[in-house]
Amino acid sequence: MLPPNELPAAAPFEVLLPENQVVPLVFNSPHSGRAYAADFLASSRLDEWAIRRSEDSYVDELFLPAVSLGAPLMRANFPRAWLDVNREPYELDPKMFSGSLPHYVNVRSVRVAGGLGTIARIVSESEEIYARPLNVDDALARIDQVYKPYHDALRKLLTATRAAFGFAVLIDCHSMPSSVRGGTGRLRPDIVIGDRYGTSCAGEVTDLAGQILTQLGYSVSRNKPYAGGYITEHYGQPNRGIHALQIEVNRCLYMDETTLMRTAGFSQLCQDLSLFVSELASAIDAGLLIQQDAAE
Repeated sequence: MLPPNELPAAAPFEVLLPENQVVPLVFNSPHSGRAYAADFLASSRLDEWAIRRSEDSYVDELFLPAVSLGAPLMRANFPRAWLDVNREPYELDPKMFSGSLPHYVNVRSVRVAGGLGTIARIVSESEEIYARPLNVDDALARIDQVYKPYHDALRKLLTATRAAFGFAVLIDCHSMPSSVRGGTGRLRPDIVIGDRYGTSCAGEVTDLAGQILTQLGYSVSRNKPYAGGYITEHYGQPNRGIHALQIEVNRCLYMDETTLMRTAGFSQLCQDLSLFVSELASAIDAGLLIQQDAAE
């Protein structure tokens, strides 16, 4: 069992439900958690400031207006550096652990090779997180006690939404550095929409999301450099009536990437994303097309 003080003080994750769900949208923020347990920080060679570089800071707050607009929002409180639920359940690097990993672990994925498995080895620019190897049992306990319940809750939200509306659209919410090396230059678009190159979501919905964001004044890219991670790929099954889009927001729009403080742009972006949710929910009534596709 995982020692109690290894878990974040807050509940590992939350599901924020509207008074009544009136739209077929489900929002998820898996990387914005910022409850760093003392034991985790003690096991790291990095200070709390450095380890936060992998965090999608404040993304849950940016999309919080979705709840008042009638859509549920799920968010992690645990940090991505401690456990990444946007990975397969067992993408683990054997070099990180003392003891043998179970035979079913995926040790050969591209993400493991890059140091960004289910339990990450690095943050930011290849900065090693841990000062010493982790105990295998503690690592597996993170997956059993937090990863699996997180995905169970997300699956239930999507299943209930599909049952109520005939289909569900998952919006997986993230942020990205403004440049490849995390600098301050605006080298990336404002927003990247990922639909796994058309496989995780009906094209009409992806097109609609891009059009709304463009009309709000943002530069939008599709699938480059982010096409969507495990959550988008795993849950996006248009033929079964569940569509998934990943949205990456450029951090320089709303925060200082060095100090991690919100900037004046935070409020405006929050308002714009509220408009995005509202317009997407209204326009998706053309989602009768989605219902028909799912039924065929």
